[in-house]
Amino acid sequence: MSFKSLGLSNALLKAIEKKGYETPSVIQKKAIPLILEGKDLLASAQTGSGKTAGFALPILQILNNEPPLRQRPVKALILTPTRELAAQVQEEFKEYGEFTNLKSTVIFGGVGANPQIRALRNGVDILVATPGRLLDLYEQGALSLSKVEVLVLDEADRMLDMGFLRDIKKILALLPSKRQNLLFSATFSKEIKALANDFLHHPVLVEATPENTTVEKIDQTVYRVDKTQKTDLTIKLISEGNWKQVLIFTRTKHGANRLSEKLEKARITSAAIHGNKSQGARTRALSGFKEGKVRVLVATDIAARGLDIPLLPHVINYELPNVPEDYVHRIGRTGRAGASGEALSLVSLDEVGYLRDIEKLIGEKLEAKTLPDFEPTETMADVKAAEEEKKRQKAQRHSRGRNTGEKANSPSKKNRGNRSRRKR
Repeated sequence: MSFKSLGLSNALLKAIEKKGYETPSVIQKKAIPLILEGKDLLASAQTGSGKTAGFALPILQILNNEPPLRQRPVKALILTPTRELAAQVQEEFKEYGEFTNLKSTVIFGGVGANPQIRALRNGVDILVATPGRLLDLYEQGALSLSKVEVLVLDEADRMLDMGFLRDIKKILALLPSKRQNLLFSATFSKEIKALANDFLHHPVLVEATPENTTVEKIDQTVYRVDKTQKTDLTIKLISEGNWKQVLIFTRTKHGANRLSEKLEKARITSAAIHGNKSQGARTRALSGFKEGKVRVLVATDIAARGLDIPLLPHVINYELPNVPEDYVHRIGRTGRAGASGEALSLVSLDEVGYLRDIEKLIGEKLEAKTLPDFEPTETMADVKAAEEEKKRQKAQRHSRGRNTGEKANSPSKKNRGNRSRRKR
């Protein structure tokens, strides 16, 4: 099947050809004709499956066929969970819409609002946004959503994981009741299905891959190792393997920073990317990684969601995620576009339960290996002692803060929510 057979216009086919694509992906074959027919969609597609073009191309065609309005009101709204994903989605709209008369822009937090406000006031047909910044600018009167014809929730599962459900519901209330709705999610949890029932109208279910399955052509390896040995093992694997591009996942922001610093000391160029980093720092880290100037990118799940890194050969789970679906998202960043990829997981004794949950989800038993000089020696007694020590230190910090009346580390719920929303 060709892109032309999907009913796309010459302007879009010209842009597709310029990007070098010849045949549509599975999600594109299934989604594009349905969207062109005006159907609501509930679509399951992993990152890297070509889903952005799956909704960008038909949206561009639908809007380009309409007579232009003088004020250029927002006609298509695409909501994404992170800044990086928002920027990448808007870039694809820009590239595919090169030979149309449509204008698109992107708005997200972490950067100044004034340039975004100016772009909105100049008029845009397609707006890509993170929920927090969209609501902030709406409340400032910087944009209107009264003419929106198409709404896309991209990576809806991650938006719910990040606590955006309330913001999403606020945004839905601001939109015209008559519109086309498209929901894309890597997994269909109960919460996703409940959200879909709230705003989709007789949706067509589209699945590009079976629910909760891992991407093919990924070599998955588990190394059993003591927690204290993980950094040394990581350095050994990268150095002796002469790996040039490695994405490493940690569970926490502090963990990402610490590991990145230790890699730098071992003369392995590295950068950390997480929610506490400024947008400029995140953009520089990602650019350096893509260009080969940074060898290792250490990321948390939220910050890495939606990162578009083509032909990524190596992913390391420095720490297993406590949500098994996140394992699928993580390893799905390698093995794309038909290329092979390698996903390594460093599993300490306290993470064995997480490993069992992951194996249950993917329906596959992952063989656990050990490497010479890195054989695990931890016992359950060691794990329990470490957990108790962590609890003791946490209680001690809490007690010190309470006794001194310090509240800097415990912002009010309202401020926490506002700060979190601005960072997206």
